[in-house]
Amino acid sequence: MENEVTLDAKTIHWEREAIEKLLLADVRERRAARRWRIVKSVIWMLLFGALVWALASDQLPTGAPSTPHTALVSIKGEIADQGEASAEYVLPALRSALEDSGSKALVLLINSPGGSPVQAGLINDEIRRLRAKHGKPIYAVVEETCASAAYYIASAADQIYVDKASIVGSIGVLMDGFGFVDTLGKLGVERRLLTAGQNKGFLDPFSPQTEEHRRYAQKMLDQIHQQFISVVKQGRGDRLKETPETFSGLFWTGEQSIRLGLADGYGSLDSVARDVAKAEKLVDYTNKENIAERFAKRFGAAVGQGAVSALRSMPPLR
Repeated sequence: MENEVTLDAKTIHWEREAIEKLLLADVRERRAARRWRIVKSVIWMLLFGALVWALASDQLPTGAPSTPHTALVSIKGEIADQGEASAEYVLPALRSALEDSGSKALVLLINSPGGSPVQAGLINDEIRRLRAKHGKPIYAVVEETCASAAYYIASAADQIYVDKASIVGSIGVLMDGFGFVDTLGKLGVERRLLTAGQNKGFLDPFSPQTEEHRRYAQKMLDQIHQQFISVVKQGRGDRLKETPETFSGLFWTGEQSIRLGLADGYGSLDSVARDVAKAEKLVDYTNKENIAERFAKRFGAAVGQGAVSALRSMPPLR
C-alpha cells in the first residue's frame, strides 16, 4: 500500500511538471507571435513612410527664387509609351524648364535610337508651342545617337549640336514582322484563324500576305514618312542641304550631318550652356521614374492581381 501511494505521488508530480512545461511553451509561443506582429507592423509603417516621403520629396518647393541657368531635359533610350522618353514624362519636364523664370535657355540632351512617331510628334509639337509661348531658345545636344524618332524631336530645336562621331539621321519609317506560313506547313500544323471582317487578320504572321495588304501597309508607311519629312523641313529650313539620300533612312556621323545641314555644329552639354546659352549653370528638369514610383506601381499591380485572383476564387452568386 505504501509503495502504491509513493507511485501515485510521483505520477501526479510528473503530470504537474508536464502541464507546467506545456503552459510555459504556449506562453512563450504567444509572446513570440505578439513580438513578430509588432515587428511586422513597424516594418510596414517604415516602408509606407519611406514611400510617402520619396513621392513627396520630388514635389517639395525650394522656396527660393531661381537664379539664371540653362535648363536641361534628357531624352534617352527608346522613345515609347510609358517609358522615360515618352511624352508622358518629357512634356511636364519641358513645361517646368521653360516656365522657370531663371531658365535662360533649354537644352535637350539626346541619346536615342528612336521609337514611336506618335510620341515623337507629341513632343515635337509641344516644343514648338512652348518656344512660341516663352520666347526662350531651345537647343538639342546629341551624345552617341539621335536617329529616327529622336531626330524627329531634335528637328524642333533652334539649333542641333553633335559630336563628330555621333550618329544622326535615319529619317524613315519601318514596319517589321515575320512570316511562318511555310514553317507551319513543314511541321504539319494547320492554322485556324476565324475573323469577322475580311481584313481583321491583316499582318497575321501565320497567314499569307496578300498584295492588297502589302500595298495598304506601304501606303500607310509612306504617309507617316511624309509627315516626318515635313517636320524636318520645317525645323531645318534653308539650312538643310537636301540630297536624294537625305530622307532615304540612311544615317550619318556628326561630321557628315553638319555638312548636310542636319546639324549646326559641334558642341557638348557644357559647351552649349557656357558658350551658346551664356548660362553656365545647369539645372536638370528631367522627369524620371524614381524607386518609390516603381515600388508603388509594382505594389499596386500585385494588389490588383491578388484582388482578381480572390474574385475568381469566390463561389458564384446564387
